[in-house]
Amino acid sequence: MADALVYRAEGAAVANGTDLYGFTVTPWHLPATYPPFAALLFVPAAWLPLTALKVAFAVGNAALLALLVRLSCRFAEIAPRPWPVLAATAAGLWLEPVFQTLLFGQINLALACLVLWDLTRPPGALGKGVAVGVAAGVKLTPAIFLLYALLRGRKREAATGAAAFAATVLLGALVLPGASAEFWTRRLYETDRVGKAWIVDNQSLQGLLARLLHTPAPGAVWWAAAGAVAAAGLWTARRVDERWGVLVVAVTALLISPISWSHHWVWCVPLLALLLAEGRIRIAVAVAVVFTARTLWLVPHQGDLDLHLPWWQQPLASPYPLLGLAVLGGAAWRARAGTQPMSPASRSSASTMRYA
Repeated sequence: MADALVYRAEGAAVANGTDLYGFTVTPWHLPATYPPFAALLFVPAAWLPLTALKVAFAVGNAALLALLVRLSCRFAEIAPRPWPVLAATAAGLWLEPVFQTLLFGQINLALACLVLWDLTRPPGALGKGVAVGVAAGVKLTPAIFLLYALLRGRKREAATGAAAFAATVLLGALVLPGASAEFWTRRLYETDRVGKAWIVDNQSLQGLLARLLHTPAPGAVWWAAAGAVAAAGLWTARRVDERWGVLVVAVTALLISPISWSHHWVWCVPLLALLLAEGRIRIAVAVAVVFTARTLWLVPHQGDLDLHLPWWQQPLASPYPLLGLAVLGGAAWRARAGTQPMSPASRSSASTMRYA
């Protein structure tokens, strides 16, 4: 649970008044990389004994997975019956992004739950957008969902979320003015501080291109590709139905982010739920295989071997960005063809897919 140890150290830095971005912990010398607001939320982690902290993260993430499964059912319009939800939660633990989230003591499931809960609330619900704004205040990337709300014409929701995000920045600045100035003017732009972009752990578009081109810095090629994918993703998200629009935005964010560790791809849970809800069983099985096969860990990846993989190992090293590009391509085809999702009546003949 290396990441949980980083969060604990961040909370301790706030509690003790020490330099938030000046420490490293664990044998891998991991630093703090989140905004100061996140460090404020991590203060309670500094009060727990290490064993209790690890138990709390393990139990908490298992519970959050169950919540994400339930939210994914609501998102996909599947009846969330208790026993099927429990079974799906147990099966979901085998998904590599979920397993890695538990293994590292990460917060990906919490952020996904915040965003998906907010997005599945009724239009015009009181405070709709606040949870997305708070999630963005913790880890920035969920801010793309505020842009998505704006593109879909939900200006009030986007404004509410932006105000919530601004409030997290303001709170961080009031409590930790020095750390806030350091983060927003310097640390935010040090992407190499997060980790090496070319290792197989990084399942973003930049990681894929770095390994494919055998270079640690794909530079202009990545910028051009990321720009094209961002434009295509947002164009598609604006034109497909709401549920696919949400998933397209999530996948777009994962692709264009400089670094998307494999455990960031917990959005595979609502993706699988939606595929099952639409009766696309074979595709759902194929997607589940991609997220459970762990092929990225089977290729040579010690030292700089990630940069010297032969062509036939490239798909094994980058399964998630390749799948993400396929999702964007499929959604774009739906948008151009005007394909509509299956109606609930057409799905009712297969009860197992309704309660997956």
